[in-house]
Amino acid sequence: MKTAANETYKLPPALFHSRSKALWFAIAVVALVGASFATLDLQWAKFLSADALRRMGRFVAELLVPNTAPAFLRKLLTATLETLAMSALGTLLAVVCGLALALPASKTHADDHALWRGPTRALLNALRSIPELVWATLLLVSAGLGPFAGTLALALHTTGVLGRLFAESLENAPDGPAQAVRARGVGAIPVLLYASLPQVLPQLVSYTLYRWENNIRAAAVLGVVGAGGLGQMLAFHMGLFQMPETSAVLVAMLVLVALVDGLSSGVRWVLMR
Repeated sequence: MKTAANETYKLPPALFHSRSKALWFAIAVVALVGASFATLDLQWAKFLSADALRRMGRFVAELLVPNTAPAFLRKLLTATLETLAMSALGTLLAVVCGLALALPASKTHADDHALWRGPTRALLNALRSIPELVWATLLLVSAGLGPFAGTLALALHTTGVLGRLFAESLENAPDGPAQAVRARGVGAIPVLLYASLPQVLPQLVSYTLYRWENNIRAAAVLGVVGAGGLGQMLAFHMGLFQMPETSAVLVAMLVLVALVDGLSSGVRWVLMR
């Protein structure tokens, strides 16, 4: 294909062509999905049987009538506030630790030797590779049952996530202001506080709010292993097949997540103005 400047451009191969990488990738994905269906014992006939549908219908009908007794709602409010506190404190600890680890994990300018970049990033990878539920299970041995283990589990996993995100933000920040301050012989900490950090602060706040939203959901699940909050109530009442109480706990989870999502969206809107 020739342009007005007589330059020749090579068109990409058609989709249904042996040289098309997209075609071979699509074939590989379809083959993988087909192999997954073939190897898994998916009992669709039993799942869609009349008895299974009848039991699911009865289960859904019981969930549509949440328990609204005042005594139970007081317990539910306490568990909701406990879940909120776990997520907020865990996120706050992760912000502090993640920012502290992001500094040695980032190479902020060309003359920065970044001797601790590799080991620190390996530590951050290890922290975030272990899910919150596994962290909570491990910490229950030392911290015991209750929200303390859940808070520490959220803090450890989120430290790995935020530390890596913060480090990437610091590395990708424009080096002009920092270089101008550094040329005056100022140390690394003042350069960070007065040049690098103000540039990336909105991005760091956005990452923090996003992780807080995720931690709200994670904190509601951590109680399943005894880490307190709504998850512990959910595991208790589901274990006893108390569907009205289970329904009320699920509604509280949905309301809490919606409120936090709305709050974080409002904060982002204010920061972007």
